[in-house]
Amino acid sequence: MSLLFETIRVVDRIPFNLDYHNARLNRSRRALFGCADTIDLKEVIRIPDDIGKGEIKCRVEYAEAIVQVEFDTYHRREIKSLSLVECDSIEYDHKFVDRTCIESLVKVVPTDDILIVMHGRITDASFANVVFHDGTKWITPSTPLLFGTARARLLDNHAIVADEIKKSDLRLFTKVALINAMLAFEEARSLDIDSVV
Repeated sequence: MSLLFETIRVVDRIPFNLDYHNARLNRSRRALFGCADTIDLKEVIRIPDDIGKGEIKCRVEYAEAIVQVEFDTYHRREIKSLSLVECDSIEYDHKFVDRTCIESLVKVVPTDDILIVMHGRITDASFANVVFHDGTKWITPSTPLLFGTARARLLDNHAIVADEIKKSDLRLFTKVALINAMLAFEEARSLDIDSVV
């Protein structure tokens, strides 16, 4: 079985959203390995002394136990276009290091990234959850491949709502934005819905 990982945004030496990362990490450990104990990332993540102000990506790889913790500079991907890609067989309900199933879908499109459609329903982009604006509110698909930590926080804070979004519903929206642990919703750059092809 592939290792799993959490990507944690660190700004000015402060890790963000750790409660949600802890919840997903321990939920995956219970489901996949039968672990009854809990890991607290607050005790695992030690910011190196040479990391100062600014935004850094922390990557925690794990299975039953923590395997490694790495820190790296974060480079935002510039996404200007998305292709709808249908794949009814993909499984990515835990944040696995092995992303071959997703990466193979991205390789065959001419756009910057993809929106994965399963059984006629929108799920996620290749590396992020998605939210759509209908002119009044932001809506995230209720059928994501992966239940992201940023998505969970935004739902809990009522900044977004979840609903089933079919491929045929895209015409009802004006904008789409990508969200994940490193792409704060408040800073997300939305795309016009016409950028989805």
